[in-house]
Amino acid sequence: MTNDLTGVWDGSYIQPSFGMVTFLTTLIETGGALGGSVTEPCMTASCPVSTHHASISGQRSGSTVSFVKTYDPPGYGYDKVFYEGVVNADATEISGRWRLPGAALSGSFLMVRSTKTAEASVTSEPAKEPVR
Repeated sequence: MTNDLTGVWDGSYIQPSFGMVTFLTTLIETGGALGGSVTEPCMTASCPVSTHHASISGQRSGSTVSFVKTYDPPGYGYDKVFYEGVVNADATEISGRWRLPGAALSGSFLMVRSTKTAEASVTSEPAKEPVR
C-alpha cells in the first residue's frame, strides 16, 4: 500500500437533521496538493437534483489534510464545505471534521480507501441492434 492518497475513497459524514450521508470521492495527490471529485446524494426534500457533484482542492502535510469541497453548480443550500482531517498510518483512512463557512454547522467525516480496483472491459463482439 502506498502512502499517496491518490485513489477512490468511500466516505460518510454526519449532518445535523439528516444523519449519515455517504459519498464517493476520487482523490489525486501531487506533491502534497490534493484535487479530485465527489458525488453524493441530495438530502433535502426540495432539491431538484438527486446527486450532487463537487470538486476538491486542498493540501496534505504529513498526516494532516485540509481541503475545500466546492459544489457544481452551487446552490440548493450547498456551495463550499471545509474539511480538516488526519490520515492513518496505512493511508487507508482519513477522519476529521467538516464545517460550513460563516455558520456554526459542522460535523465529523470518515473516508476509507476503496479496495476495489478499476478494470477496463474490452469485448470483441460487435454491438447488437436493440430489439424493437
